[in-house]
Amino acid sequence: MAANVYEGLFILDANRFGRDPETVSGQVPAMVEKLGGEVLVSRLWEERRLAFPIKGQRKGTYWLTYFRLDAERLGDLRRQCQITDDILRMLFLKVDPRIVDAVVTHAKSAPVAAHPDEEKPVAEVAVVTESVEAVEVEAEEDKG
Repeated sequence: MAANVYEGLFILDANRFGRDPETVSGQVPAMVEKLGGEVLVSRLWEERRLAFPIKGQRKGTYWLTYFRLDAERLGDLRRQCQITDDILRMLFLKVDPRIVDAVVTHAKSAPVAAHPDEEKPVAEVAVVTESVEAVEVEAEEDKG
């Protein structure tokens, strides 16, 4: 089966991340690579207060990762994340192949939010919106 590019957003235990950030954040790329995947970007997104407690934690560290992985192995990655104490929650989204380069480039260059209440810069929102609009236009042209 073909490898897909996925966006993985992980909520890490902020207390453990604060004590040993390299080890805690390094678990995510290590799991992907162990399953035969390739990590394209792996970076801190932000730290913030959670809307509700998760596993007794009120604060979480959001870690963003883009990776290429065989679709059949995604279930194995999900199970591994569920049994890892440092990961409170995770979400995987398949990235449309037409926007992979733009999204990965943006993720590499985007600034990390300095404060949880800080709004995202207008330029960041515009880049993502332009990418999505370009894909929608291409999709309509393919239909026609």
